[in-house]
Amino acid sequence: MRLAAVAACLVATYAHADDYGDVAQLVRAGKLPEAMTKADQYLATKPRDPQMRFLKGVIQRDSGKPADAIATFTKLTEDYPELPEPYNNLAVLYAGQSQFDKARTALEMAIRTNPSYATAHENLGDVYARLASQAYNKALQLDTTNTAVAPKLALIRELFTPNVKGQARPAATATLPTTPAMPAVVAAAPAAPAVPAAKPAPVTPAAPVAAAPAAKPPVAAPAASADASKDAEAAVRAWAAAWAKKDMAGYLGSYGKEFDPPGNLSRSAWEEERRARIVGKSSISVGVDNLVISVNGDKAVAKFRQSYKADALSVSSRKTLDLVKMGDRWVIVREAAGA
Repeated sequence: MRLAAVAACLVATYAHADDYGDVAQLVRAGKLPEAMTKADQYLATKPRDPQMRFLKGVIQRDSGKPADAIATFTKLTEDYPELPEPYNNLAVLYAGQSQFDKARTALEMAIRTNPSYATAHENLGDVYARLASQAYNKALQLDTTNTAVAPKLALIRELFTPNVKGQARPAATATLPTTPAMPAVVAAAPAAPAVPAAKPAPVTPAAPVAAAPAAKPPVAAPAASADASKDAEAAVRAWAAAWAKKDMAGYLGSYGKEFDPPGNLSRSAWEEERRARIVGKSSISVGVDNLVISVNGDKAVAKFRQSYKADALSVSSRKTLDLVKMGDRWVIVREAAGA
């Protein structure tokens, strides 16, 4: 496992997308003072814009001003707690200062906000490895005769040994916003013990069978009906419409009893959290574009691009919903962003 740059999930959908692109291009060219000037000019008229504030934090970090970047990303988490990227960037910065407890807390918040955020999961594993190293070092200092600690510490140190494949790459800024790569806290995860390839099970020759009358041609399994796909699509669009209208009964009713809430939350706690985030918005728009439905019996998978707007926030990301048919209606049992 390596510490890769975070893939952006916010897409510039504002009319001023060119401004974001201009700042990003200056960052890629290493012209950080010019990028900062342009970002500040933009924010002078739109101080709450999350896209440009995010880019400003990246510029501050790349300019060697971690304290300023921490302040920028912290304020973003306060103003837009539903965005996981600022939490991840705070973890990056805290890890660079060896503040691993703070990095862990920030990453746990990123994952709670978006359980499908793979980079945050990876970074959290690296932070846990560093915390383990600190704990083993302390244990060895307190008891030098403990022979069980040294091998564990050696294994952790091996993880931190730099190698070409494990080096973190600089963040890209082609897609907005982009986060910096995690500082090289951990270069690679321990390789799993090699497991011998399983031998194929022996094939027992079939016993001779007496000739039988010619069988009737097999009947092809019926394909999923067009009606099933239409019903599943209608369920997805009804879910999005209820969300946009802040119709909590319709929105929460779109999820089946088998739905597993993210972040180890109970169903009731998850519903309360969703109510707090949805009802508090002055306006919400949820777009479902490029929707593709795959139906297999009583199960369906819906893949689409979700365009979410709430107040001044605009987010576009890939979304996958797994649905099952319960009686005469389709309900959601799993959802994943970025999939």
